[in-house]
Amino acid sequence: MLGTIVNTATIILGTSLGALLKKGVKPQYQEGLYNAMGFSAVALGLNAFVQHLPKSQYPVLFIVCLAVGSLIGYSLNLTGQFNTLVARRDDASGNGMPAGGKRLAEGLSTGILLYCVGTLSMLGPVVSALQGDNTYLFTNATLDFVTSMVLASTYGWGMLWAAPVLFLWQGAFYGVASLSAGAIQEELITELSIVGGILIFASGLSILGIKESKTLNMLPALFLPILYFLMRSMIYA
Repeated sequence: MLGTIVNTATIILGTSLGALLKKGVKPQYQEGLYNAMGFSAVALGLNAFVQHLPKSQYPVLFIVCLAVGSLIGYSLNLTGQFNTLVARRDDASGNGMPAGGKRLAEGLSTGILLYCVGTLSMLGPVVSALQGDNTYLFTNATLDFVTSMVLASTYGWGMLWAAPVLFLWQGAFYGVASLSAGAIQEELITELSIVGGILIFASGLSILGIKESKTLNMLPALFLPILYFLMRSMIYA
């Protein structure tokens, strides 16, 4: 778990530095950062989808995961609950910034996806558990350090909430790999990358104001491929 701990720590450090830098960024420049993050998310999401879709052995799985995951997320109203939580925090501090809460929700969903969806972030814990090699995770930590600084300079301290999500995400991969190496397969990484790529793309559209996607409500879709492959491994064990 050393690699995951280091990865989580770099996100906390990068977010803290970025949030401190945000105070010195003028509003017009902040808007430029919003647009830059939006276009970056669109490009990264589209690249992940196009790169992994030809490798998929289950071309309908990502559609089912998105549909069922969105139903779960919207029924739980994850975006609404998060915005309510942010509004309460702002009211308690006297800021009263509902628009800021909405932007933070967009930024947080984008950050979680950028940190969690990727070969290094998903394969890294598996290699760490099976071989004791943390090279992938240390490399991912370096990338996430830079990404977290940029995100926090755009969205502020609230981006710290993404750090425990990454820890639980990578910890789950580490735990499953330690218990059953057969449950983590290349096909799973592919399907997660496809679903995650679509969600990152949707986050970019939301940030740019092209299409309000409420990506937080769609995040449960990211866990359904894991559930599918775990069930399949138990059936065919």
